[in-house]
Amino acid sequence: MVMKNVYKGAEHPFAPYVRILGKGRTGSRSLTFDEARDAMGMVLRGEVLEVQLGAFLMLLRVKEETPEELAGFVAATRDFMAAPRDIAVDLDWSSYAGKRKHYPWFLFAVKLLVANGVRVFMHGASGHTVNRLYTENVLPVLGMPVCEDWAGVKAALDTQRFAYLPLEKFCPPLGEMIALRNVMGLRSPVHTLARLLNPLDAPFVMQAIFHPAYRESHQSAAALLGYRNSCVIKGEGGEIERNPDGLCLAKRIVDGALQDEEWPMLFPLRHAPEEEFVMDDFLAVWRGEKAHEYGEMAVVATIALALRTLQRADSQDTAMAMARAWWEARDRHAPASPR
Repeated sequence: MVMKNVYKGAEHPFAPYVRILGKGRTGSRSLTFDEARDAMGMVLRGEVLEVQLGAFLMLLRVKEETPEELAGFVAATRDFMAAPRDIAVDLDWSSYAGKRKHYPWFLFAVKLLVANGVRVFMHGASGHTVNRLYTENVLPVLGMPVCEDWAGVKAALDTQRFAYLPLEKFCPPLGEMIALRNVMGLRSPVHTLARLLNPLDAPFVMQAIFHPAYRESHQSAAALLGYRNSCVIKGEGGEIERNPDGLCLAKRIVDGALQDEEWPMLFPLRHAPEEEFVMDDFLAVWRGEKAHEYGEMAVVATIALALRTLQRADSQDTAMAMARAWWEARDRHAPASPR
């Protein structure tokens, strides 16, 4: 066996961080905020060997990241990516999961938020998990811009109030790491920390996670990062989409205070997943040519959640009523069918 990137000499500067996480059941511990920030900074600057990176990511995956570790990783990434500070945006929306069972109804919700004056910046990644429909592939069908750089983001936000930028475009090292999903066979902490990045310092932040246990760590990490208004849910498929077939616990930060808000089930029985994704059928629901009980309620419920996060509705009932009105008043002429 031939090892790549073999290191000879004194102990590698990154070795202490691997040792902290991997020193056995009684000897290991979590990283502090400062340690996590320094460690991720080294990773992003390419100062870590491949074998060290693999060990580091998988030790974190087995242990599960603490809020302090997540916040430290995000802080290092925000230092590294140096996003511009002169691009105005209202809402940060992360999209890293892809959909497997249901259409990406949350994109209709975002489309209506934008149509009603909300400037939305979305960031995400695609292709890291097989058999999923990714946001980046659907946006062009909806006439929503996928940008190449920050200049494109600014132009898109100024003209359309929406912009999507792939992770690989604004932080290439994280883009490479998230692609290791199919190499490792497991998601890494990158899937978690990317959702917390808020690159443009939006005053309101939406997040979704796969597993309920991550809700609290995301909420706490957001608080450590100084986010004053945010919301994290267990989203359908891991995307920011309220599943109307189940209860939805929103772990929120409201003007700096941590709050929990439970939203009720909207249907007594679960709906069957889609057998396949057909974009013509998806768009037909927007145009009012086809009805879709689950999808239409998912759109309304997701808008309502966003309105509460944006502090544009003082109750769930008000948020749902506003969301239903937006859905009914949508411009049904757009988008057109894909050809």
